[in-house]
Amino acid sequence: MTSDIRPDSQETRDASWKLRVYLLGALIGLAVGLISAYFYARVSEENGFERPNRIPTMDALKLAVSLLSVIRQITDLGAKRGS
Repeated sequence: MTSDIRPDSQETRDASWKLRVYLLGALIGLAVGLISAYFYARVSEENGFERPNRIPTMDALKLAVSLLSVIRQITDLGAKRGS
């Protein structure tokens, strides 16, 4: 009896590249997050704060809008073909 699922099927290749994209995105996100946290803590410490101040709501919203803009640009990269 032969199986209808072959290891080199289209479905397996689709899952393979998606997994690589997800893992790369997760690693980049982790690295950017850690570097950002490090610099935030370092600057707070250099300014003489024992603990970092709370981030004001408006600054958090500005940061969120900026992050959404970056996500939108990344999405646009995935939509481009042949350029």
